Amino acid sequence: MENLLDDLFARIVEARTFSLPATPLEYSPVLSKGLGCEVLLKCEHLQPTGSFKIRGATNKIRLMGRSDRRRGVTTASTGNHGKAVAHAARAAGVAATVYVAAGAAPCKVEGIRALGAEVVVIDGSPLEAELLARKAAVAQGQTYISPYNDMEVVAGQGILGLEILDQEPGLDAVFISVGCGGLIGGTGTALKALCPQIEVVGAWPANSPCMLRALEAGKIIDVEEQPTLSDGTTGAIEPGSVTFPICEAVIDDTVEVREAEIAAAMQRVAQADHWMVEGAAGVALAGLIQRARAYRDKKVAVVLCGRNIDPELYLSAMNIASRQNGN
Repeated sequence: MENLLDDLFARIVEARTFSLPATPLEYSPVLSKGLGCEVLLKCEHLQPTGSFKIRGATNKIRLMGRSDRRRGVTTASTGNHGKAVAHAARAAGVAATVYVAAGAAPCKVEGIRALGAEVVVIDGSPLEAELLARKAAVAQGQTYISPYNDMEVVAGQGILGLEILDQEPGLDAVFISVGCGGLIGGTGTALKALCPQIEVVGAWPANSPCMLRALEAGKIIDVEEQPTLSDGTTGAIEPGSVTFPICEAVIDDTVEVREAEIAAAMQRVAQADHWMVEGAAGVALAGLIQRARAYRDKKVAVVLCGRNIDPELYLSAMNIASRQNGN
C-alpha cells in the first residue's frame, strides 16, 4: 500500500507541472459564522467545464503518445467526466466518444456534445456504460479513459490537494464528496503526504453509498442505489478499481447525508456565497453541516466539486430545502 501511495503522489507532483490554473479557496464569512468554524470553499465549480473532472482528463490526454492520440479516446460518464474528456480531447485535437447511461442529466449530455464528442447513450446503468465503453475502446484500438480507475486520472485530481495546502496550510480537515473515489483518492493522497495530521472526511448521499459500503465490507460489493440529487456521485464501482485501496488508506472519517440535507446545503451556498452548485458539491457541505460541532473553532475546507446541474433539478432541490425550513 505504501508503494501505491508513493507512486501516486509522485505522479501528482509531476502532473502539477503541466496543470491548469489553480481554483480559488474562498473564505465564507456567512457559513463560518453559522457553523462555528472557519469554512473555506475550494471552488472546483469554477473550472472551465464546471467540475474538478477536467484535471484528471487533461492529465491523461497529456500523457498519451502521438499514435494513441490519432486513434482517439473513449470514455463513460454520468456527465462531468465526459464533458472534461471532451474538452481536453478537443484542446489536444483528439477524437472522443463518450458512453452515457440513459439516466444521465440532459444538461451534462448536451455539454458533452457541444464540445464535439460523439455521445453513445446506452439503456443501462453507469457501470454498464463503463464496461461497454471499455470493450468498445479495446475493439477499436482506442485509449479508454476511466472516470476513476486510472492512476493518471487520479493523479490529475490529486493536484487539488497540493493547491489546497498551498492556499491554506493550517487546515484541520477537508470534506470531499465521494462517488467511485477518484477525487478523494487523489486529493487525500496529496493531503496526507504533505500534512499527515489533516483529517480527510468522505461524504456520501445516503441514497448512493457505493464506496462507503465497500469500505465497510473490506471489498467492492454490489450496492442498491436510490435516486439522488447528487447524480455526479452515483454508479457502482468497477471490479478491481485502484481507487478502493487508496480510499481505504486516506479517508479518516465518513458521513452520510439525506436528500433534504443535500438540498439545504445547496441552498446555503446560494444564500451565503451566491453560487449555484450541483448536488455532489452539496453533499460535501452537508457533511460538514452535520458534523459542525466536532469542528468548532477549527479551520475546515469543503470541496465544491461542480456546478453542472439541470435547472429543473436545481429548482426541485430549492423547493425541498424551503419545505425543510418551513418557508
